[in-house]
Amino acid sequence: MRYTELGMTGMNVSQITLGTWGLGGAGWDPYDESTRMDAVRSAIECGINLIDTAPAYNNGAAERLLGRTLAPQKVRDQVYIATKCGNVFMGGKVYRRDGSAGTVRRQCEESLENLQTDHIDLMLVHWPDPNVPFEETFGTLNDLKREGKILHIGVSNFTKEQIQEAGRISKIEVIQPQYSMVYTETEDLMRWALEEGMGCMTYGSLGGGILTGKIREVREYDPADNRNRFYKHFQEPMFSRVMQLLSVMDEIAKDHGDVPLSQIALNWSCGKDYVSTCIAGAQTRDKVQENCAAADWELSEEEVRALDDAVLALKDGSLEE
Repeated sequence: MRYTELGMTGMNVSQITLGTWGLGGAGWDPYDESTRMDAVRSAIECGINLIDTAPAYNNGAAERLLGRTLAPQKVRDQVYIATKCGNVFMGGKVYRRDGSAGTVRRQCEESLENLQTDHIDLMLVHWPDPNVPFEETFGTLNDLKREGKILHIGVSNFTKEQIQEAGRISKIEVIQPQYSMVYTETEDLMRWALEEGMGCMTYGSLGGGILTGKIREVREYDPADNRNRFYKHFQEPMFSRVMQLLSVMDEIAKDHGDVPLSQIALNWSCGKDYVSTCIAGAQTRDKVQENCAAADWELSEEEVRALDDAVLALKDGSLEE
């Protein structure tokens, strides 16, 4: 595993972060709890020391699973936990943004209980709530930080302007945008954050799974499935463009002894100087190990250029020509 400083937090984190959206068991392929718990244990064995979660991941189910897994192992002092607030999963179907003081404090207290810990290393505001002043949301986070319940404050899915506004109230140390070879719209934001000394942990690093190369034909998904609801590249016209990108990745994989495409995607993201760590979700031991093996090798400069060109072509549609 390779490690890097997460901005100016003082946290030296693994370049691959374990994502737990799927571990919550809502909106992804289901696995039994023992399998998901084993995936968490495997991540720690592989050197991952940062785990990303949220109460919105199936009403705290992901957090509770983490708590049940980490507490018996007594590894809390070896692992950084990032969780979130300000987003509520309603009725097992929809998400509602709520940055009110009451919800922020309640979610923090519930997260501490779910995770079986006395502090949260990094608390991120999951999404900006347009109906609640930032003074209320981030003022509450400042209170929680003074109380020692959270150590660092960050934001997820915020624009530059929103980060600047929040930064007038709290010290924003980390941002968490979506970023991958199939979603590069946040590059300018991340470059700016790097200049400002913020750490950057990117989610959607495997494009919801499409960058693993396991899906080569358009499929139908349940309306609640995140590959249908959240990630738009599983449908046309983006799907065909992504398949062209995968063909470039296929050639690079062959040159490295047929490595999994997921390792190429993670290496590409981790190689960007504005990316501190890439979040990769995995619900089984073998998938965790496969992702972590990306740290065993690196792309050549020529391969990075080829991928960058393919990503640029994907964005402007020229791969279809």
